[in-house]
This record gives sequence, C-alpha cells and structure tokens, in this order.
Amino acid sequence: MIDFSLLLSVLAGVVLLITLILRFKVQAFIALLLASILVGVLSGMPPMMIINTIQEGMGSTLGFVAVVVGLGAIFGAILERSGGAEALAVFMLNKFGEKKSSWALMITGFIVAIPVFFDVAFIILIPMIYALQRKTGKSLLLYGIPLLAGLAITHSFIPPTPGPIAVADILMADLGWVILFGFLVGVPTAIFCGPIFGKYISKKIHVVAPELTINDQISKKLPPVGSIIIIIAIPIILIVLNTLLNSPFMGDCNIHKKLLEWIGMVGHPFSALLIANLIAWYLLGIRKGFTKKQLLDISTKSLAPAGIIILITGAGGVFKQMLVNTGTGEMLANYFAEQGISLLLFGFLSAAIVRVLQGSATVAMITAAGLTAPLVLINTSEPEKALLVIAIAAGASIMSHVNDSGFWLVGKYLGLTEKQTFQSWTVMTTILAIVGFSVTFLLSLFF
Repeated sequence: MIDFSLLLSVLAGVVLLITLILRFKVQAFIALLLASILVGVLSGMPPMMIINTIQEGMGSTLGFVAVVVGLGAIFGAILERSGGAEALAVFMLNKFGEKKSSWALMITGFIVAIPVFFDVAFIILIPMIYALQRKTGKSLLLYGIPLLAGLAITHSFIPPTPGPIAVADILMADLGWVILFGFLVGVPTAIFCGPIFGKYISKKIHVVAPELTINDQISKKLPPVGSIIIIIAIPIILIVLNTLLNSPFMGDCNIHKKLLEWIGMVGHPFSALLIANLIAWYLLGIRKGFTKKQLLDISTKSLAPAGIIILITGAGGVFKQMLVNTGTGEMLANYFAEQGISLLLFGFLSAAIVRVLQGSATVAMITAAGLTAPLVLINTSEPEKALLVIAIAAGASIMSHVNDSGFWLVGKYLGLTEKQTFQSWTVMTTILAIVGFSVTFLLSLFF
C-alpha cells in the first residue's frame, strides 16, 4: 500500500530542491540539505532523528567519495598541466588521418575525460578542432560533436569521474562493474552521437573556427603519448582486475587467498588512484622539469572544484538516508515490485526530469540515486546495481539546455548561436541519453 503522506513529503522535497536552485539560485549543497530536512519534517520524523540522519547520510557517503574524487582531481590536474591531454589528441589525429579525424577526436575525448573534468578537457582540446577546421574548411561541428560526445559519455559513465563515483557509492555498486559496463555502453553510444550525428549536423550547420592570432601559436614539448596512455590505464586496469578476480564468475580459480587480499588492496580505487598519482607525479611532473613547489600548487588548486562536488555528493547521501529512515524507500520498493515497474526505467526517468528542470547533470545523478537507492533490494547483484548506475547517468545527461553551464560553454567555444547550440549540442546529449539507456536495458537482459 502507498502511504500518500510519505509520498507527498518526498515530492515536496524534490520541488523545494528544484525551486531553491532555479528560482533563488541557492547552492546545490544547501538546497539538498534543506530538501532532506523538509522530507524528514513532513514525514513526522522526530527533530533529533533528522539531525542524526543528516550525520549518518553525510558520513557514510563521504568516507569513500571524498578520497576518490580528491585523488582523481589531482591526477587530472597533473595530466592537464603537463600537456598530456594535448599529446594524446595530436597522436590520435596523426594516427587516424584527416578523413577519420572525427573518430580520432571521439576516442581522444573518451580517454581524456577519464581523469580530467569535462569542461577543462574541452578547453584543452579545442585548439585541435580549430586547426582541423582551418585546414579542411569543413564545418567545425564535424570535429566538435565527436569530441564532445567522447568527453560527455566518459564524464557521465566511467569512474573515476565524480558523477558515476557518487551514484555508485550511494547505490553501493562495485566500481569495477561500473567501469566495465560504462565502457560497454559508452562505446556504441559514442559512435551514434559522435561521428554519425556529427557528420549529419555538420551538413546542416556550417561553422568556422575563430581567426588564428599570434598568441595562439605557442610551441611546447609534449610528453610521450605512450606514457600518457599507460598512466591513464593503470587505475582502470587495477580496479577492473580486482573486480573480475573477486567476482562469482571466476568460480574456484585456485588463486591463493592471501594473494587475492593483496590484489583487493592494490585494486581498490583508493590504492589504484594513489599509484597513478605517484607515477604521474614523477613522469609528468619531476621528469618534465616541474618543481616540487609547482606540483604542490597544481595539486592544491585542483582540490577547489573537487571540494564542491564532494559536498554535493554528501548532501545527496543525506537525501538518500532520509528516504531510508522515513520508510519511504521500502514503501516505494514494495509498490514497484507489485506493479512490475523496471527500476532501470525509474532511475533513468527520475534523473532525466531533474536534469531538464535544474540543468546540473551531477545534481540530477545524485538526486536520482538518492531516490533509487532505497528501492535496491538486498539480493540485487553487482552487475544489476552497476547497470542502474549507468541508467541514472544516461538520464542525467539528457537535453542540456539554457540552465546548464555546458550549453553556454559549448556555444561560446564553437561560435554557435543559441538556436544552433540547441540543434547540435542539445540534440547530441538527448541522443546520448536515449542510446545509452537502450544499450543498458539490452545488457540488463543478460545480467
């Protein structure tokens, strides 16, 4: 049976969250906390229990997320400042050639966005697509859309980017499975909304790169691309290896228990990212001539944007915990089970609605994860939880428009009007979400 007073308390919390962010421009961290408190008050929770729930939700979430997002931010900053992202882009363009450059840019975006934030990676790589447009005379969108597709998909689907990390933690999903499914879903999705859509829209909208000025012609020695690929791959391989070796699919593989324990430690996201940071610190920092002071400054500055994401994620954990402690989650879980409603579809739609209303993909992911987490049953398998993470991430990527900072960033750097940005970037993010969810749903039939 549905308790409508509990249901209305949750709806009131979501409405307050969106109103505070949209109407009053309140920071998402504060808005999430206020929305959580409102849910507690309206559901009849005792005052001190509301405070204890805030502490419980914040503490249980940040124990994991703070470490991973912090290490990921430092890792990405070193890669960015060393020229590693540019080196990878140049290598891919040379390898694929001019005719397949859109595919090269999609793959570059896909790889670079694993350690580097979406907007930073886009700004770093934008000179590459300017140069290609000037050389070929074709529309800038032929190169810009594939790059953006690769960046957006990895940013949403594949840890250690903050969004999927936060959702995985709230849903208690294994990161190795999330990475694995992130790649399986991300590759076909990137192809559809990258080179294929890019080729189509570039014929409809012709955009040229800005004129080259003398200040743009800066030459610098880029690091070896082989070392960049290895450094980025190390944490991913370690995390996925740990997940596979400790999964039921391995059965009795006769690996010594002590060895598995050490693999579990080295392959844990904490250790894997720490190892990647140390290697990057030496190969891309010390070996490239950075002083220890410069590396310290790079690391410290990288933690400023990470801090905001960490706090918002913690507040999302509070929202989830409020639904658990009020009994709303259990009530909805029983209702959906009786009605036969897919949890994947619920996660996707809840993320999509929040995304369209308030703009931020991260807030949409965390809000949807908070709504969905109490519905995840105890006997839900790790692959099922990981697929739910991807479904939520897909929903949170849909229909970027004027309330999303990414909309204006893309429009500005590609020289698009608002209408052209809608026709290209907004449509691309919608294709990304629909294809991403469709592939996720297909995979769910086998896991």
